[in-house]
Amino acid sequence: MMTETLKLVSTKDGEQIAVWKIVYTAKDENKTDVLTTHAPGIKAQNILLTHGTFSDKQTCLRIAHYLAQLGHHCYIMEWRGHGASSIPTDKFNFETVATYDFEATFRYLFTELTLDNLHCVTHSGGGACLTMFLIQHPQYINHINSISMFACQVYGAIVSSKNHVKILAVKTLNRMLGYLPANRLKLGPINESYYTMNQWYEWNLNKDFKSSFIQQSEFDTTTIDQNTPSNIASENTPSHTVSHNRHFDYRQHMSIITTPIYAISAKGDRFISPTRGCQLFFDKFANPNNVFREYAISRGDLDDYTHSRIMISRNAATEIWPTVTAWIEKHAR
Repeated sequence: MMTETLKLVSTKDGEQIAVWKIVYTAKDENKTDVLTTHAPGIKAQNILLTHGTFSDKQTCLRIAHYLAQLGHHCYIMEWRGHGASSIPTDKFNFETVATYDFEATFRYLFTELTLDNLHCVTHSGGGACLTMFLIQHPQYINHINSISMFACQVYGAIVSSKNHVKILAVKTLNRMLGYLPANRLKLGPINESYYTMNQWYEWNLNKDFKSSFIQQSEFDTTTIDQNTPSNIASENTPSHTVSHNRHFDYRQHMSIITTPIYAISAKGDRFISPTRGCQLFFDKFANPNNVFREYAISRGDLDDYTHSRIMISRNAATEIWPTVTAWIEKHAR
């Protein structure tokens, strides 16, 4: 029997973030916390999953059920304004999610639940947010056993002139409407505002990974582990703007994330996270133990996949999810 339990955690800027616990339990057990596994050799681990834009927990739910059936405890974090999380009155972007939502979730997992191991599985923008969070909070890096990133890129979507024109066109439409109609465009169930998406447009158009509200000078004058939401974001809110050339560039610090990373790309994902863009992002982690894998029919795989199918399709369940399980098992504690 699969159980889903909702916990709302409070961020330092006053939002409520949904963290779902997914556990598989035996039908004849009265206790809901008893693990039942169909793979006796697997050591039970804690796994945090999170989605990207236009999405909610449904993107992660099927793979979470799969992992839970193997005996793992899974937690799914939903961004603010998504799923069961609170709808913020203030504008937010990727970096807001990284700075506040991830911080509240990690504080809950490690301080309140006192977990002794954690693996992260992310889709798309969830990987970008996790990266920013860990750069802001490097004290958590050694507490994460492994990371699996599905279709994650930040500054490498423009692999052709066609992609460049397409991003400009979508940006213009987004600005005119104020939001992107996700269902109509078959992007997912959640509309995203121009303010949220503009950070992604700018990263790709400028080919950088710069902060929207943290200045480089603040990292130059203090050690990186002092740069927590309480002493950076409280002074530089997401709506605060500074000169572009003074924005902190996360890309320059990605190599501090030494957690083993398994990065997965889809050949059929030609706009949001093309393989070359995913590879560019992956390379900045600079860990020789990391693994990058493109899934494509030409490689003997079942599908070329798309941005969403790489994580939620039946073929992904058949040939990709087991590799994520193996990565987690390899780095289990």
